[in-house]
Amino acid sequence: MRFDMIDLRLFVNTYKAGSITAGAQLSHLSLQSASERIRGMENELGVLLLTRSSSGIKLTNAGLTLLNHANKVLLQIEYMSSELRQYSQGLKGYIDLLCNSSAQASFLPEKLSKYLHNHPNISVAIREMPSEKIINYIHNQMANLGIVTDPSSLHGLEFKTLCNDHLVIFAPLSGELTEQVTLSFNEIIHYNFIGLSQGNALQDYIDSYAQNLGTCLNYRMRLATMDTVMQLVSSGLGYAILPKQVVLKFIGIYPGNFIDLSDEWAKRKLYICARSFDELPAYMDEFVNFLLE
Repeated sequence: MRFDMIDLRLFVNTYKAGSITAGAQLSHLSLQSASERIRGMENELGVLLLTRSSSGIKLTNAGLTLLNHANKVLLQIEYMSSELRQYSQGLKGYIDLLCNSSAQASFLPEKLSKYLHNHPNISVAIREMPSEKIINYIHNQMANLGIVTDPSSLHGLEFKTLCNDHLVIFAPLSGELTEQVTLSFNEIIHYNFIGLSQGNALQDYIDSYAQNLGTCLNYRMRLATMDTVMQLVSSGLGYAILPKQVVLKFIGIYPGNFIDLSDEWAKRKLYICARSFDELPAYMDEFVNFLLE
């Protein structure tokens, strides 16, 4: 295929505007040039990308597929341009780090604050996503470094152990579990819970073990962040299962008790992964070693 950025931007603009005429205007092209470019893409692919009518255009299935990829390519180009512009302003290195919600909410902010103070010419971008997606991004060379919880799915990637990421029960200061030190998941599954939003990778992980026991957790409320979950638990509305590091970080703000979960699946670790640590630029290798300290 011989598409260029003008072709892709024109196609996206045409979809957004609803017609080739309006798409051409958004792309600063003449209507004739825009029409020829879209026909050229269709001829190159051998399929119709859109249907034309007096009311505008409608994308075909092939057109929808192209739109999806075009948006990704244009966004990646935008990221690249933004990053490269920073080098003209004295930037010496850029680190794109993918991480799961546990790492983002616990140790990373403090670690990165210290690192960036000591490395004023390095820029770090954090993107939070589920471990499975992180692994796909690293495999497909869409990022260099990721922090994940499950080493068994890291086929073809190198990884190093960062730290423990044990899950604990966070409980109100007053309640039935006040005196408990360790409990199994099965012993608490019938209580009311405050959980993370539906689709959150950690909450899905916990829910899968409830399903293994033939039941599901009763959520009084589901929230987007771990600190807000702790706030609701602290007020006495229910219990939560959260990473111990996160609980220790916020327990001074949202008082409560934490109880160790005895189940093996709760004794997680965090790992940093890459396609090859030896092939990382020197400043990224130094960054990895800093996180491992």
